[in-house]
Amino acid sequence: MSGINKLQSLQAMLDNMTPAAVATELAMLAGSLLLAYGAVWLARGRRREPSIWFGRRLYDGVFFPLAALIAGVSLRWALKDVLPVGLLRLAVPILASLLLIRLSVQVLNTAFPTSTLVRGLERTVSWLVWGGLVLWLTGLLPLLIEEMEALHWRVGGVSISLLTLLQGALTAGLVLLLVLWLSAAIESQLLKGATGTGISARKIAANATRALLLTIGLLGALSAVGIPMSALSVLGGAVGVGIGLGLQKLAANYVSGFVILAEQSLRIGDLVRVDNFEGHITDIKTRYTTVRALSGRESIVPNELLITQRVENLSLADRNVLVTTVVQVAYGTDVEALMSVLAEVTAGVPRVLADPGPGVQLSAFAADGLELTINFWIADPENGQGNVRSAVNLAVLRKLGELGIEIPFPQRVLHGTAPPALAQPGNSA
Repeated sequence: MSGINKLQSLQAMLDNMTPAAVATELAMLAGSLLLAYGAVWLARGRRREPSIWFGRRLYDGVFFPLAALIAGVSLRWALKDVLPVGLLRLAVPILASLLLIRLSVQVLNTAFPTSTLVRGLERTVSWLVWGGLVLWLTGLLPLLIEEMEALHWRVGGVSISLLTLLQGALTAGLVLLLVLWLSAAIESQLLKGATGTGISARKIAANATRALLLTIGLLGALSAVGIPMSALSVLGGAVGVGIGLGLQKLAANYVSGFVILAEQSLRIGDLVRVDNFEGHITDIKTRYTTVRALSGRESIVPNELLITQRVENLSLADRNVLVTTVVQVAYGTDVEALMSVLAEVTAGVPRVLADPGPGVQLSAFAADGLELTINFWIADPENGQGNVRSAVNLAVLRKLGELGIEIPFPQRVLHGTAPPALAQPGNSA
């Protein structure tokens, strides 16, 4: 009966709406949206970084639907005794639904900025919220609630209905959203202005805080819907077996992440080489570490790999890095005089250190010429090694051209023998 009454109330509200009242409400609703937009613009000020409150644009954050909802509720309360309120009664739940959607989307984007599943979760939340709004407006929601309440079964000695499960899922989702929002705010404050060795300790605190808040929030949500903690004992045993059998790699990555942050063997900003991939550590998550190469490519490295295998940290102790290049000259060249000339030429290239200075070695007697290896040091490996090696090669090439020394081409020496003389006819003995 409540659903039928809801439909009759909605129909009566629409029948009582007059063109003048509709025009007035539309004008005041548009004015409230403009006021909300202006309030968001003033509150944001000069800040341009995206956030949960303001989003990337002024209207896609949480602040705009919240301000519009406050303005809509205020207008509805102010006009209830002046004219029959119709559109505002519909606008308030719509704005409330929009506020819930924007809150969910912004929190998910902030908590999981690189996850590919966030887009699907955004669409799911939007469909659920708008679907619930339609059921509420049409009066079908109470009927649906009654039917879900009638479906129940027993789990571990506890009677649970479909409505209880749905309420638990919604409560858990809301609690997790609030926990993710709080943990994102705490992480942002902890990592603000952190540099050097202090960022690792703050990262540990941020990850531990998020894990603790998620655990407390999930347990609180389950208790709120009447699911006792004893009912989770079977689930806890199953999770333990899963970790022991199939999830041991995942658990090892999480533990390794905390070990890396605690020991500070690797820090954000370090230049490392792991599994033949070289780059800067841009982030250390609880499960993986992101390494960004100078070319812009990113590698997702499991934390267990950083613990169990050899990792070269070029930023740990000495920033000086040895770079080598090889050149060949023809046999017969005065190599001893040329080696000192090439060392002097290399020392004049920018970024090449004078101490320790460059050196040239006769490294091999190659098939086509004498192979010279030029060794030099740089102190800024984060600026790249290929560019400075190219500069040294160009300087060496110019100097060899000035001295008239050729870089030999591949060459081979062929030795031939004359064929044996053939016997002439008639010369037989």
